[in-house]
Amino acid sequence: MRLLVYGAGVLGSLYAAHLHEAAGNDVSLLARGERLTALRRHGVQLAEGDGPAVRRVPVPVVEHPADGYDLITVFVRTHQVDAVLESLAGVDGDVLFLLNWAAGAQPLGAVIGHERVLLGFGATGGTMDGDVVRYRPAGFLTRRVPMTIGEPDGRTTPRLERILRTLGTAGLKAKAEPRMDAWLKTHAAFAVPLGQAANAAGGPLALAGDPDAVRGMVRLMRQNLAAMPMPPVPRGFNALRILPEGLLVALLRRFLRSPTAAHSGLNDTSPASAAELERMAEQMRAYATVR
Repeated sequence: MRLLVYGAGVLGSLYAAHLHEAAGNDVSLLARGERLTALRRHGVQLAEGDGPAVRRVPVPVVEHPADGYDLITVFVRTHQVDAVLESLAGVDGDVLFLLNWAAGAQPLGAVIGHERVLLGFGATGGTMDGDVVRYRPAGFLTRRVPMTIGEPDGRTTPRLERILRTLGTAGLKAKAEPRMDAWLKTHAAFAVPLGQAANAAGGPLALAGDPDAVRGMVRLMRQNLAAMPMPPVPRGFNALRILPEGLLVALLRRFLRSPTAAHSGLNDTSPASAAELERMAEQMRAYATVR
């Protein structure tokens, strides 16, 4: 299978490395600027947690997409998608968007062709340490929550089954989700208030020390879920709507103090992170207004 991994951040680098090492795949990783230079010089560099050992995987890298791909997987931030769509409009291949996206498949298909679009979300991988990708000590391959992917119309198609097989052969946990748009909207309803609150506080640990800020975050999550045009997916997120506010505040403060939060993107207070969260918030406001 000829694959292009578009985006060389944490997730793109992780998935490109494992797909490259799996037999039968012809994988290229698209990067730009300093990241492209580093990848050409050292390959994808992987380290487990805070350990000193760094493994190098010589994934071929490109600066621009070409024709002839069987599948293009897109790992970029939400506010970068418009530029990606423009660059892929004239390039062959199905496109699997594995990113934060609450606007549905329609605006994606309007640019590159609706028949090419698949939606998904990659399991959280880790953090960048310079040019080294540090993934979770337990190993992102062994996480109990797999990446989810699906057709926009919810069908189980031959191409979806083929993608799942390719990912599985590379040791990447993935499952089909027939309600992928609802899954992504539910994730945004939770993740945007969480990310914006952590960003404003200066990180998850600082946010955990401010119960009033966590309470305000919980109320925003509830408002977002109530504004969704469909029931939340997974259904477990209904707990955010029905559990007592005080209990949710306590549970979320405990999570914010955990190693999982410490090694997540919640510690990313960069302008790029803020821009992504704002774009997702805009997408949610758009469908809440229509409703």
